[in-house]
Amino acid sequence: MLTEWFKNIEFAYGWVLSFLLLIPLLAYEYVRRIKRSEASMYVTTTHFIANLSSPRTRFRHIMFVLRCVVLVMFIIALARPQKKFAEQRVEGDAIDIVLCFDISGSMTEEDITPNRLEAAKEVATQFVKDRPGDRIGIVIFSNQSFTLCPITVDHNTVLRQIQNVESGFLRDEGTAIGTGLATSVDRLRTSQAKSKVVVLLTDGVDFGGIIPPDIAKDMARLYKVKVYTIGVGSQKEVDQVVNTPAGQVVQRKKLEFNEQLLQDLAEQTGGQYFHAGDKNALKNIYASINTLEKSHVKVTMLDRFTDEYYAILLIGLVILICEFVLRYTLFKKLP
Repeated sequence: MLTEWFKNIEFAYGWVLSFLLLIPLLAYEYVRRIKRSEASMYVTTTHFIANLSSPRTRFRHIMFVLRCVVLVMFIIALARPQKKFAEQRVEGDAIDIVLCFDISGSMTEEDITPNRLEAAKEVATQFVKDRPGDRIGIVIFSNQSFTLCPITVDHNTVLRQIQNVESGFLRDEGTAIGTGLATSVDRLRTSQAKSKVVVLLTDGVDFGGIIPPDIAKDMARLYKVKVYTIGVGSQKEVDQVVNTPAGQVVQRKKLEFNEQLLQDLAEQTGGQYFHAGDKNALKNIYASINTLEKSHVKVTMLDRFTDEYYAILLIGLVILICEFVLRYTLFKKLP
């Protein structure tokens, strides 16, 4: 808990913390002074006296410990710990964007390193970071679709949800491109943004789902949503390990890919189709979309601070009062 607190804290006067180095010096001097005051001659017949020591004797060092704790508290309070909050003000015309991810089993093919879906997540993360001011949402689909993140300006939430995207999340297998696109368009249907965009990333092999791609395409045209389609993968053959009654066997498998469907979806909605055969191509595609859909916004970042030293100062004062009370009562020294 204390570690988490320090992760979110900045000190207005960090140089004051250097005074904490005084604590080890004070401890060294205290130990040296105690040793000098101890008797240098021991009488063998009085060894039993050690068993008769009072609580005052056993806890005689507690006063020094308390004084050191008070000093630490006051030094930290003087350094003025603050919690930082970043505020973002956006002025101008932003774009509403939905990232639509195919998470079917075919997206785990490894013709792109480490696989199609993981490469897409990595590049999409950078795309979100490059779109300050835009509202972004996430839709995932296989045989059915699901809104993983509604469109929002909270990009930290969007980035966290991108990392949560996994194949098999929706359990039912299939690739319902029409259903995924329809859900994405529905997220943008009531948007008042000047430009509305869906970035649909899939391998383009459509089967299953309730809504055909043609119906989803008509929805996008009706609500003036541009669809940029990204076809991920290739049609090359790869080795695949298959479990058989005779054991594991390596077989050649041809990867499926359908460009024609994705080209049609993009052309009919005013977007563009791209083919990503590797991770570098995928990066260039997102960079191209980033250029084609420019936001005319001015983003102002404001840092707001709240002081966190009050509680530390109060704790230090309470310990100091306790130390004074103990010093002049239980641990009072007689002349």
